[in-house]
Amino acid sequence: MNWTMTAIAAAALLAACGGGSSNTAAVDQSALVAQGRQIFRFDTFGDEALWTDTLRIHEVISAAVDPVTALSVGLKVDAEALPAAVVEGIKNGSVDLKSPATTLALLKLDAVVGVKGTVQTVNGKDALVSVGITCALCHSTVDNSFAPGIGKRLDGWANRDLNPGAIIALSPALTTAMKAVYNSWGKGKFDPRHNVDGGNKPVVIPPAFGLDGIHRITLTGDGEDLAYWNRYVSVAEMGGLGSVVEPRLNLSITHGTVDLVTSKLPALQAYQLSLSAPAAVAGSFDASAALRGKIVFESNGKCASCHSGASFTDANSTLHPPADSMAEPETPSYASRSATKQYRTSPLRGAWQHAPYFHDGSAATLDDVARTYNTRRSLGLSAQEVSDLAQYLKSL
Repeated sequence: MNWTMTAIAAAALLAACGGGSSNTAAVDQSALVAQGRQIFRFDTFGDEALWTDTLRIHEVISAAVDPVTALSVGLKVDAEALPAAVVEGIKNGSVDLKSPATTLALLKLDAVVGVKGTVQTVNGKDALVSVGITCALCHSTVDNSFAPGIGKRLDGWANRDLNPGAIIALSPALTTAMKAVYNSWGKGKFDPRHNVDGGNKPVVIPPAFGLDGIHRITLTGDGEDLAYWNRYVSVAEMGGLGSVVEPRLNLSITHGTVDLVTSKLPALQAYQLSLSAPAAVAGSFDASAALRGKIVFESNGKCASCHSGASFTDANSTLHPPADSMAEPETPSYASRSATKQYRTSPLRGAWQHAPYFHDGSAATLDDVARTYNTRRSLGLSAQEVSDLAQYLKSL
């Protein structure tokens, strides 16, 4: 029996045993996730229309953004995309990390996480003709295994080193006043409402892992699934070609005459939902204290009343008034600029990874989080209980 006949016989046997359908579904899901990973990492949704045609960021990169500068504003380099010769050149210093030409070479290799550049050879010299951004810009980082800012990709991890405002402010198309607003955001923060309502209240960049089973994934629970936010961000924030409509915000945006977003949302969501929250690093917390902290969390700490279930959130069933947020009252209120005017309870899996905390980043550590809750909620926890609670949060 040749290989083809063997395969046919195996498939027939599998189907006869009732396993064909489930196996096909698993293969299809795996393919969808793989497609989603490609989209998450490398698809711009046509947002070059904003970043190149309008903001002219490609001009700035070509003239003045060397790798050292890029790393200083939180951009990351995928070490696995670097050929051996480039790796050796970085190590021995023959690759000039203070030359914009090196940045173009990295873009040509698809090595700059979240940035997609088109490099063409013009008169024997590489030229950056367009640039766009992908989901990975804000929602991926690297493990620094090669050097700070250079390593293996960690998809779904919030890039809290990134300074999106400073990057946007490089645009020669912006006024001095506009640049001042963007430069006010700071590292690890972004205002996804600024270009919608004109306000200025940046929030911390959220992680994109640990979202499986959570339907309200935004800070304010605006949508019922991950695809809602992916559409909003890809069109309203990234500048992708497509449409987003949100009647509660009187929002209707259409970019271009083709839709490069909608068909990609199922695969993108499938990939993001496959990203599990990272387990706490061994030795990064006191295990005995964490066990005591779990008791505090579930009893007089009153945390479990909202941070419930396997993902430690009641977001699927409940949204909370602004007063429940540890960052409120604030001016302007971030919730007041949202569709729901409320907040969801943040899931806690992997919380150790994405400091600072609360939507405004006002708590630098999980110890600060525990102390703030104890004070604001008048819980009456002892200093030891607060410390133990923080260790439990670090363990999740």
